[in-house]
Amino acid sequence: MQTGTIARLTDKGFGFIKIEGQEKDLFFHSNELVNVKFDELREGDTLSFEVAESPKGPNAVKVSRA
Repeated sequence: MQTGTIARLTDKGFGFIKIEGQEKDLFFHSNELVNVKFDELREGDTLSFEVAESPKGPNAVKVSRA
């Protein structure tokens, strides 16, 4: 599991995670949340997650609050 902070949330049910040392933020979708609801998240929250490849590149899966 990796950790990062929420850089940006959208009103469409997805967001982006800032990972220290990485230039590009990592995409996550609300379908990948574990034990937390999307509307409970706030920018700056720390998350733990795994990284998986998708057709559009890497994204976060099994996302939960750290």
